[in-house]
Order: sequence, then structure tokens, then C-alpha cells
Amino acid sequence: MPRPRKRLAGSAEPAGPDNKGPAGKRTKTKNPVGASAQVVNSSPQKTSASKTCGKNLSSYWLMKSEAESRLEKGVDVKFSIEDLKAQPKQTACWDGVRNYQARNFLRAMKLEQEAFFYHSNCKEPGIAGLVKIVKEAYPDHTQFEKNNPHYDPSSKEDNPKWSMRSSILF
Repeated sequence: MPRPRKRLAGSAEPAGPDNKGPAGKRTKTKNPVGASAQVVNSSPQKTSASKTCGKNLSSYWLMKSEAESRLEKGVDVKFSIEDLKAQPKQTACWDGVRNYQARNFLRAMKLEQEAFFYHSNCKEPGIAGLVKIVKEAYPDHTQFEKNNPHYDPSSKEDNPKWSMRSSILF
């Protein structure tokens, strides 16, 4: 069965009270559509700060996906939350990420962490749902497929450049 195509293009960034990345450094986010989201006290996950000051602070990842059709090398890379709902067990892999910062964020995601499913490049961009990380990062097979729009001839199977991971809708 062919896998659906999704594109994160620099978009798998942490979304939280201070927008800091995995190393605690403030990250720059490119937002071509001008939308933003902020989360405050909405998850049972607690940080060390919440233990000391009694606040329930949350951190979520932001997983961008293109909700409307867009051709890339002749292939439609559209993938919306409706497409995720239609997947078996409402689970899909996030392949085709070709931005180093987004790749590093994908690799930093841990099992059971939560992420906002964000629709970008559409008439009404914004958060469309919540997903959970269900598989650790692993090599993105599309980088080796010559007929795939995400093919990268400089990536080698013994040392892959690109990663993907799986998420489930909840």
C-alpha cells in the first residue's frame, strides 16, 4: 500500500510557553502564513518548574502538514488531519522532511509525547488536532527512492541524512 506524503519543511518545532528547542535554546520559526499558537496549562505532563512552583506547564511539538493539494515533482504531497483519520489505526509516518532543524526536532521527539497537527499552506491555517508520538525516529525510506519527490542522491543507506517518525491521532 503506498504511503501518504506529508511535508514538515522546517516545521517540527517545539511549541510551548518559551518555544525552546531540545537543547534549551530559543528556536527561530519560519511562519510563511503568519499564524501562531500558544499553549498554557493544558496537559498533565509536568516540567521541573511545575514541581517547584506548583504550575502545570506543558510542552507540545508542532507538526506541520499541507492540508491542500500541492504537486512536488509531479506528486501530490497533501496530507490533512482527515487523511490521518482515514489511515489504519489513525496512525501514519511523517516522511519527506528535508530541513535539518526539523529533522533534528523529529529525532528529539520521544515516545508518548504530544504534538499539535498544524495545517499549513491552506485557506485557513491552524491547529487541526492533537497527535501522539508512537515510534522513535528511524531512517526515512523516501530519501533512497529515485522516483520519490523526497529522493536525496547525497544520502547513503549506511549513513542516512533524513529521519521520519510515526504519530497517532487522539
